[in-house]
Amino acid sequence: MLNNIGLPGLLLIAVVLLVLFGRGKVSSLMGEVGKGITAFKKGVNEEDKELEAKRATEARDVTPEEQRKHENI
Repeated sequence: MLNNIGLPGLLLIAVVLLVLFGRGKVSSLMGEVGKGITAFKKGVNEEDKELEAKRATEARDVTPEEQRKHENI
């Protein structure tokens, strides 16, 4: 459904929004949307950093494969 809107349709929607809500309301709404997107990106970046820190602190078994086989017998 949204694939067929195009530029004229988007401009019409923008004009209707301006008429219904006024310039101040629309600009404050877009500011809130921008803040939300920024907060989302910040949260994703923090989660990535936490995962990397967790991976860096986890102990890894670097014992050669042959030695592990002999220990399990």
